[in-house]
Amino acid sequence: GSAGCGGIDLKEFPLLLPELTNHLSLQNNQIEEIFPEELARLYRLETLNLQNNRLTSKGLPEEAFEHLENLNYLYLANNKLTVAPKFLPNTLISADFAANYLTKIYGLTFGQKPNLRSVYLHNNKLSDAGLPDNMFNGSNNVEILIMSSNFLKYVPKNLPPALYKLHLQSNKLEKIPKGAFSELAGLRELYLQNNYLSNEGMDNETFWKLSSLEYLDLSSNNLSQIPSGLPRNIILLHLEKNAIKVIDRDVLTQIKNLEYLLLHNNKLKARGIHPLAFQGLKKLHTVHLYNNMLERIPSGLPRRVKTLMILHNQISEINRNDFATTYFLEELNLSYNKLTSPQIHREAFRKLRQLKSLDLSGNNLHTLPFGFPKNLQVLKLKENEISIVPKGTLSGMTKLRELYLSNNKLKVNSIYSRAWRELSSLQ
Repeated sequence: GSAGCGGIDLKEFPLLLPELTNHLSLQNNQIEEIFPEELARLYRLETLNLQNNRLTSKGLPEEAFEHLENLNYLYLANNKLTVAPKFLPNTLISADFAANYLTKIYGLTFGQKPNLRSVYLHNNKLSDAGLPDNMFNGSNNVEILIMSSNFLKYVPKNLPPALYKLHLQSNKLEKIPKGAFSELAGLRELYLQNNYLSNEGMDNETFWKLSSLEYLDLSSNNLSQIPSGLPRNIILLHLEKNAIKVIDRDVLTQIKNLEYLLLHNNKLKARGIHPLAFQGLKKLHTVHLYNNMLERIPSGLPRRVKTLMILHNQISEINRNDFATTYFLEELNLSYNKLTSPQIHREAFRKLRQLKSLDLSGNNLHTLPFGFPKNLQVLKLKENEISIVPKGTLSGMTKLRELYLSNNKLKVNSIYSRAWRELSSLQ
């Protein structure tokens, strides 16, 4: 049966619980220690939930779990443990030690557990020295390992080959040792953001064997270029908040399944992006390049891009053919650049027949440019210097629902008289 004693302000582990208890809920109490003999009586226990208590390692004796030969689920998150138990039952399926003060894990804490599927160790104080050499020896079926927000400098060695989700973000990672990921052919999600990883801390083969990888987050690191040898099945690639200056010709082209490329908050200039860098990426539909140092629209934009975010750059002109091959573009954000009205070619947007949203806010436009795509639904032009809307600039835009012109220099008679009648869909 089940015994539920959660959230009733217990100070001590309850005595004389029924021996045949399978599931014991003691979360959200004030329990500081466990008596091994009391726990040993509950030999049928399958689930033990002790999260959100005040358990210390001293209050959790080494032999505490020795007799729990049926234990599958152990929840010890949000306690005050400083070292992990030396031994946990080999029947374990899931173990949660998140948000403690753990500095040490032993070989049999998680080793020799063939049924173990998920381990949660985030928000602890684990360093490389606190991990055993082969933390998951004999536990080859672990699928989820969460070790974010610790103090690791290196990716742990000998990771379980069945992993499909690995969280190592917000550590102190500087290096990914050779072969660290080479056995993880089933890994689908890899979180490495918010570390100190540089291109020197990895090599051409670091990620290459991750043939199932779909989600890779390397944001907020110290990369100066996109790592080479990325596997072809990545769908979402997070590279924002690095110091990336260049995109070489062959660094992305093999990622045939790439759909989302996030490169905002880097140091990219247009000349640092090879004109063939995006060639053949037929699934790539969302590209974020905002907060870079682009002085013009990069050439060779992905042909199938639908959402292109290039706000907060240094772009001062849009030439006739800058968007000549991006027929599928639906959302284009060029706000907060250095665009002036004469520098936007009146045929620059001629091919963008599917464009629904265009943002040119926060530039140096003095007059409304000509040549907006007729199918636009949203046009944002706020925070410019616009003092005149010339005749014909809005004609034929029957689908325009939203037009933003606040914080400009418009007067009542600045807008030609038929303008509002032509915008029949305006809300």
